[in-house]
Amino acid sequence: MSKLGFVGLGIMGAPMAGHLLAAGHEVFGFDVNPLPVDLAAKGLKACTSSKDVAQKCDILFIMVPDTPHVGAVLFGENGAAEALTKGKIVVDMSSISPIETKDYAAKVVAKGCDYLDAPVSGGEVGAKAATLSIMVGGKEEVFAKVKPLFELMGKNITLVGDVGAGQTAKVANQMIVAMTIEAVGEALLFASKAGADPARVRQALMGGFASSKILEVHGDRMVKRTFDPGFRIALHQKDLNLALNAARQMGISLPNTATCQELFNACAAHGGSGWDHSAMVKALETLANFEVGQKG
Repeated sequence: MSKLGFVGLGIMGAPMAGHLLAAGHEVFGFDVNPLPVDLAAKGLKACTSSKDVAQKCDILFIMVPDTPHVGAVLFGENGAAEALTKGKIVVDMSSISPIETKDYAAKVVAKGCDYLDAPVSGGEVGAKAATLSIMVGGKEEVFAKVKPLFELMGKNITLVGDVGAGQTAKVANQMIVAMTIEAVGEALLFASKAGADPARVRQALMGGFASSKILEVHGDRMVKRTFDPGFRIALHQKDLNLALNAARQMGISLPNTATCQELFNACAAHGGSGWDHSAMVKALETLANFEVGQKG
């Protein structure tokens, strides 16, 4: 049994920490919001700050929304860095800037600790089912120590490269997801406007080369008009901003990523920052003045 810390116990973090508890590990937790009642029932030990968590654990997991939040967890007032002692491991499973990740890691390593960036893909469903894809950056020997814990939370676990490589892989993942949502939205909107039943079109496409997890899960959301998150548009906007900002720094063009971001921006302008990212289709529907499933 390991002494583990978990900071960030929201939609994703709570079930992930739950899997660690279910495996018999001692888990110390902190969140800026009230801790989920079910985690306390499972044995989570509540702490008063990130520093408090870091004092009590050997491996600290972080799962918070954005780059500044990770910075605050580590280096803010009562931050974890104040209690990091030699030999401890920090594992950031948030999706944040690869550039800032390298800076955070350097500061942690300077304290005699190790650092892995390990963002995930799979959303709330994957977090609850322990089927997340986990993309890891860091030293191979540190990855080997933490991998048995990753296996409690996910299925596809890959050491991509050095620190920052996990975050780079996650940004690439989010680009593909956004563009696939856009493609599925366009296709179902086209089929619906042409008079076909979008549910049956989706069913037919699931058996062919166009089949994908996005078509399966988010295509179904589009047809049924179920846009409760899931994965909020605001978070996907954040991830695409990371891609577009990095592209400018590298001097490359990401035209379709930029288009998807503008569609998300349109949703946000209509009050949809908190919608599931499959609701990108609503921006396409506004442009078409037609909804998926609408009768001619």
